[in-house]
Amino acid sequence: MDDLHSPDPTEQSWGSLLRTNREEVLEKWTQTAAANLGGRMTPAEMGRDVDEIYSALVRADTGDQIDIRSAAYADLRSLLTELSRTRARQGFSPTETAVGVYALKDAVLEILEAHGDLPGYRAFARLSRIVDDLGMFMLETYATTREAVIAEQAEALLELSTPVVKLWDGIVALPLVGTLDSARTQVVMEALLQTLVDTGSEHAIIDITGVPAVDTQVAQHLLKTVQAARLLGAECIISGIRPQIAQTVVALGIEFGDIHTKASLADAILLAMRRSGLDVVKSR
Repeated sequence: MDDLHSPDPTEQSWGSLLRTNREEVLEKWTQTAAANLGGRMTPAEMGRDVDEIYSALVRADTGDQIDIRSAAYADLRSLLTELSRTRARQGFSPTETAVGVYALKDAVLEILEAHGDLPGYRAFARLSRIVDDLGMFMLETYATTREAVIAEQAEALLELSTPVVKLWDGIVALPLVGTLDSARTQVVMEALLQTLVDTGSEHAIIDITGVPAVDTQVAQHLLKTVQAARLLGAECIISGIRPQIAQTVVALGIEFGDIHTKASLADAILLAMRRSGLDVVKSR
């Protein structure tokens, strides 16, 4: 390994420290980072990431510049942003995400301890501050990406939980499961209205059998959906009015006005078919 001591000890930079000990730093860095991940990444995979970070970090060395938000660190920030987003989507924890950067400190410190290099320790102090800032930058990016992933998953779940089913020509049904809030009501309304337009249906059944409770807010959301459907020329029937829900609605003084309600989905389907000019009879 090359000598850790620079010609002028007081002027040794952290970049020089890394460049002088490139192979040993990369080896120990990779080993430390891979060990902290408990086998979730192979040494070869971690080695590729470490090598890219190392190269970008060395290119960012401009002497005394240690502000990672400066232009000198633009390439490194871009690389860490991509790595953080990848780790977030792969399900790594924040600690596992940042360990790839923080492991550099352990690797360099181990080398310096082996050689007792005082100028190197001074350079390490500056490098340590940069590494801490880079680790925090990765955590911030990770958190932002995880929030975006969670929001996307929540939106996908909302869409999956509000299927609009075509029961018959001119009749569609919207079975609701779970609690209705403002965000979900918007998704429900958009799904129902789009289906009414696509199918040309004039009757829609909103089944609330799977809704655990109906309060004033839930009732308002249902009324808004019915009113929106009426603007498209469709009439709605609300089914799934269980005895407990009926008592709650009466106690709260909620008025459904001229909206038809039924105790079961079967009753609502029968009503919708009759209003469409159809009828159901038992065969002999």
